[in-house]
Amino acid sequence: MFRRREAVPFAFVAEADRFRSNVAPPPRERATVAQLAARSLVVLTVIAGLAGSLILGLPALAPAEAPSHTQQTEASHGH
Repeated sequence: MFRRREAVPFAFVAEADRFRSNVAPPPRERATVAQLAARSLVVLTVIAGLAGSLILGLPALAPAEAPSHTQQTEASHGH
């Protein structure tokens, strides 16, 4: 089949990089006091949860104490 080759104008692609819009985006809405309080409460809750889990988890991560001699003798007498 015969395929017709046409020149593709790529100039618009090059111009798109330099294009600046004269339309300004709308200004961002400022967060209300309630929204700021809610965000800070969430952050404080997460930090408190991490600190609490660290405090409660440290004893579990501590190395176990060596069993005393009396426990070993009791176990050997039980057999």
